[in-house]
Amino acid sequence: MLERQRHQLLLELLDEQQFASVADLTTQLNSSEATIRRDLIKLHKEGRLEKIRGGAQRLQGAPMPSTKTHITGSAFLVNKDKATTAKRAIAQRAVQMCDDGELIIVNGGSSTFMMGEFLSQRDVSVLTNSYYLAQYLCDNGQNQVTVPSGEIYRKQGIILSPFENDSIQNYRSKLMFTGTAGIGEFGVMETDSLLVRAEQKLRKQAEKLVVLADSSKLGHKSNFILYPIDEVDVLITDDGADAQMVESIRAHGVEVILVPLAQSIAQAV
Repeated sequence: MLERQRHQLLLELLDEQQFASVADLTTQLNSSEATIRRDLIKLHKEGRLEKIRGGAQRLQGAPMPSTKTHITGSAFLVNKDKATTAKRAIAQRAVQMCDDGELIIVNGGSSTFMMGEFLSQRDVSVLTNSYYLAQYLCDNGQNQVTVPSGEIYRKQGIILSPFENDSIQNYRSKLMFTGTAGIGEFGVMETDSLLVRAEQKLRKQAEKLVVLADSSKLGHKSNFILYPIDEVDVLITDDGADAQMVESIRAHGVEVILVPLAQSIAQAV
């Protein structure tokens, strides 16, 4: 992540929380404590925040931030740098499910973003609410790319509309691909109700649901159940996944594809 991107995220977190400790910022921005402390000093000198003992807060007397609703959950640019080898291997396997000439629906997220590298080499049309994926495909491929109307939520890199009529209902696809905050017998999890609403609108336009989740997501729970587990058609994860958890998901009729991670690492090297 570039310094300016990290600074923007840091300031957005202060808009949301008013105050944040160094430890909290270290976790949320996936950065070292030394890096965060340097950021706070620099932004304090620039008059963009107030550095206080143990952390930082919004400038006293500064205009209140926009009333635009914040979405709960970690930032795309932070998640993108986590479990990258597994996510890339999972994304590659997901794209192998696509047929040339077809339209697919791709929900925004760091795992599905990784599909861009492989989709850009294919004759596949893409409907996505991911600002970052749409930008990547436009810059690197010849894919026909469609995005719904709406506002861009920078932190998650997601395009969301408050209206039902946002063009999504005009499309139909065999496959929808989505990431998740967590998955298990309880279902597919999400962090925010706004994201749940947007993703369920996309799901209505696809015949099959394919979930991309690295092994750390199996068994992990979050705030909301996006889909019951028996609504998932395919789960693609890496072979580091807990065997018992995999079997419990398969017992609900889900096809589970295990991507061999060791082989993927060897190919990357």
